[in-house]
Amino acid sequence: MYAQDYARAYRANSILTASPGQLVLMLFDGALNALAIARAACDDTTGNPRRVEIIHKTKDALAGKIAGKKDFFDVLKLLYELFMMGRRNGLIALEEHVMEPTKSTLFQKYPSVLAHHERLLFLVNGLKPVIDGKIKPDQLEDLMAAELKAKEVEMDHPVHAMQMIGDSLPAIGIVAAVLGIINTMSAIAEGPEVVGEKVAAALTGTMLGIFCAYGFVNPLAGRIRSNNASEMLFLNCIMHAVAGFAKGLAPLTAIEVARRSLDSSVQPGAEELETAVKGLGSGK
Repeated sequence: MYAQDYARAYRANSILTASPGQLVLMLFDGALNALAIARAACDDTTGNPRRVEIIHKTKDALAGKIAGKKDFFDVLKLLYELFMMGRRNGLIALEEHVMEPTKSTLFQKYPSVLAHHERLLFLVNGLKPVIDGKIKPDQLEDLMAAELKAKEVEMDHPVHAMQMIGDSLPAIGIVAAVLGIINTMSAIAEGPEVVGEKVAAALTGTMLGIFCAYGFVNPLAGRIRSNNASEMLFLNCIMHAVAGFAKGLAPLTAIEVARRSLDSSVQPGAEELETAVKGLGSGK
C-alpha cells in the first residue's frame, strides 16, 4: 500500500515539476501507450463481447461500411427466390438452404448477404419457424419485432460508451490545464517569457481534450449511430418480407411490402425491382 502511495506521489510530483516540453512528451507517451493497448484489443477477438462489439462498430464507422441500394436489392431478390421456391415446391424445400445457408447455391448467388453474419442469421432465424410450423403465421411478426428491439438496444451500447468518453475528454483537458497553471505559479518569478511558455503548455491540454472530443470521438459516435440506423432498416426490411410471406402474401407482394418500408435513399423502384426478379425463383 505504501509503495502505491509513493508511486502516486512521484507521478504527481513529476507532473508538477515538469517543464512545458516534458509535459508535451508525457502527453504523447500516454497517447502512444493508449494506442498500443487499443491495437492489442483490436487484435484480440476472444475477449469481452461488449468490447469486441465496440471495436467492430468503430472499424465499420471509420471504413464507411453501410448498407447501400445494391445490398437492399440483393436481399429483396434473395427473399423473392426463397418465397417462390417455398410457394412452388413446399416450405420443406427451403430447409436445406435455411439450415446451411453458406453451402446453399441460392444464398451463394448473393455474397453481399452472406458477408454479413448478423443479417444472415436474422433472415434464417425468421424463416425457420415458418418451415418448422412451430408458430402461427400471425405471431411471427411479433417474434421478429421483439428480436429487433433487443438488437436495437444492444447496438446502442457502443454509442453510449463513445459518448461517455467524448463527454469526459474536455474535463480531462481542463484538469491538465489546471495542473499546468499550478506548475506555472511556481515559476512566476522567472519572468513573463517563462510564464507565457508554461501557460501555453497548460492550455494545450484543454485544446487537445476539446479537439479529441468534438473533432473525433463524438462525431465517431454519431457515425456509429447512423450505421446502426441503417442496419436496423435492413433487418426491418427482412422482417416485413418474411412476416408477409408467412401470412400468405404472394412472393412479389411480400417483397413489395418490404421495399416500401425502406428509406427513399436506398429504396429500389417498384418497376425496377419487378423487372429484376422476373425469371428468378424457378425453384431449382
